[in-house]
Amino acid sequence: MLSAARMSRASRDDSMENLSSLSFEEAPLIRTEIPGPKSRELMEKQNAFETGSRTYTRQFRIAVRRGRGSTIEDMDGNVFIDWFAGVCVMNLGHSHPVVQKAMVRQLEEITHINEMPTESRISFLETLNSTLPQGLKNSARTMFTVTGGDACEAAVSLARHVTGNRTIVAFGGAYHGVAGDIVRATANYHYRQYAGIALQDVYHLPYPYSYRFPVKVREEEMSSFIVSHLEHLLRDPYAGPGPVAGVLVEPVQGEGGYVVPPSDFLPMLREVTEKYHVPLILDEVQSGVGRTGRIWASEHTGVSPDIMCISKSIGGGIPVSAIVYREDYDRNLPGGFHLGTYRGNPVALAAGNAILGYLRNSDVLERVNVLGRKLKSRFEEIARRYDEVGEVRGIGFMVATEMVSDRKSREPGTAIASKLKEQMFSRGVLMHTCGHYSNVMRFMAPLTIEERLIDKGADIYAEALDSVTKDTKH
Repeated sequence: MLSAARMSRASRDDSMENLSSLSFEEAPLIRTEIPGPKSRELMEKQNAFETGSRTYTRQFRIAVRRGRGSTIEDMDGNVFIDWFAGVCVMNLGHSHPVVQKAMVRQLEEITHINEMPTESRISFLETLNSTLPQGLKNSARTMFTVTGGDACEAAVSLARHVTGNRTIVAFGGAYHGVAGDIVRATANYHYRQYAGIALQDVYHLPYPYSYRFPVKVREEEMSSFIVSHLEHLLRDPYAGPGPVAGVLVEPVQGEGGYVVPPSDFLPMLREVTEKYHVPLILDEVQSGVGRTGRIWASEHTGVSPDIMCISKSIGGGIPVSAIVYREDYDRNLPGGFHLGTYRGNPVALAAGNAILGYLRNSDVLERVNVLGRKLKSRFEEIARRYDEVGEVRGIGFMVATEMVSDRKSREPGTAIASKLKEQMFSRGVLMHTCGHYSNVMRFMAPLTIEERLIDKGADIYAEALDSVTKDTKH
């Protein structure tokens, strides 16, 4: 096992590799009908044994053989450009050599142990602490969990323990997981029909989503409007929700539509939560680990949370998550405060240490900012030709286009987005939807994606959009 210093040096050396060598050279490459015969065979077997409630197999109807960089090859030899990345899980792409080497080294030592220190665990903790927002940096406590929803649930439990209060303030459009108690903080009601318990102790405020904000205020006044409402809840005992334990928010909304809030929103939230001694919980499960061009999205506004949720790409494809929080919050926590057998898997932590080292020691975050702006500009240029694109927005590699029936009515273009996703898939690009009405196309490719694959994908997006809009008008 490499020490933290040696791991850092190794990451720096490997970061100089030629990114053009990571993905399959020929992409996209469609050799058969989709799905092809071998994919159909495996899909039929899957259908015979696995739950029919799966969703991604309805979106992308292929059986996967292997992944390289920002490309996926199916069982029939078709190669797809991956703008999906397992929903922001593979931030360094498939089979990244730095991550693979770290995993293999750890596999040769130990693959599971409960809480006891290993070198990979300590190296990860040291590296993670050194990357955190300023208020937590090198002083935070870490609690390992397993999934993003598990991390958010642990964060809520911790805030309630610290304050002795119950109510959590969350936001419209939020997605914090769908299992256990945390489903109550996720905004879409259909997730709560069968999961969790009755909605209580969670109060949703509107998120500053300027394109569909529910109140007619000027865009520059949105943050003030929302935070004033929050302060009313915190100050007035007759406001209704009861004593607030914490404010849970995504720095950039993911499933809600890749919504980037105004730059004053998080600072204003931070100011009012500090004023009333309420923990600010940032859910960085999707926006973190480099996705926005910074390791943590909150760095764009200089805001440090009291508690932060981490998951998805931190494990390089192996399920792992954590919350990091203020050192003083760790006082008087009872043993077994948040249990789970699989918390802090050594292989996942070895991968996470390598991933964070790579982000710090390579130029990948700089290129995410540069290429993200370029792609956003390309989407804006395409949008000018189509009344069905209502808005282009994003930051770093969280870039989205919101589809509408027409720009004047802003009626959600759910069917248009669905057809666009299908057209892109048939042409060899995996791109998924999100948003309040499933009408937002989101770019979430690996941070290491080659520029040529961004350009090819954008060309295919334009071709598919042209085909879909022509069919709609006819």
